[in-house]
Amino acid sequence: MKKSILIILGLLFSASFAFSQADKIVGIWVPAKGTSQVRIFKATNGKFYGKVEWLETEKDKLDVNNPDPGQRNKKIWGLMILKDFSYNAEKNRWEGGTVYDPDNGKTYDCYMWFEGDDNKMTLKGYVLGMKFVGRAEDWTREANLRE
Repeated sequence: MKKSILIILGLLFSASFAFSQADKIVGIWVPAKGTSQVRIFKATNGKFYGKVEWLETEKDKLDVNNPDPGQRNKKIWGLMILKDFSYNAEKNRWEGGTVYDPDNGKTYDCYMWFEGDDNKMTLKGYVLGMKFVGRAEDWTREANLRE
C-alpha cells in the first residue's frame, strides 16, 4: 500500500513537472534584432503560439513581403508569427511548429529550446525537414511589454 502511494505521488510530481517545463516558454520575448516583442502563449488546444505585440518602427507597418497578396495589407503589429508548437518532454524542446519572418515573407519549420538560462531561448528555423540546415537565433525574455 505504501509503495503504491509513493508510485502515484511520483507520477503526479513528474506530470506536474512536465507541465511546468512546457509552460516556461510563455511570456514576452525579444528576438535577436531587438526591434520587436513577441508574446508566446498557450492556446486552449494546448499548443503554443507567438504574436507580435510591439514594434520599434511605426505601429502601422504592413506585412508587405507576405507571399499572399491578399495578406499584404495586414499590420505586423498583432501578427501571429509562431504557430502550432508542442512541448516534447523527451527532447526538452518545443517543436512541430512554424515561424514566419515578416522581413522576407517566408515561413519556416521551427523548434525552440533553452540552454541553461530560462531567460534565453534559441529558435531554429529550417526548410524541407532538414534540421541540420537552417538558422538559429537567440531570443531574450522581456519583463514588460513596451508601449
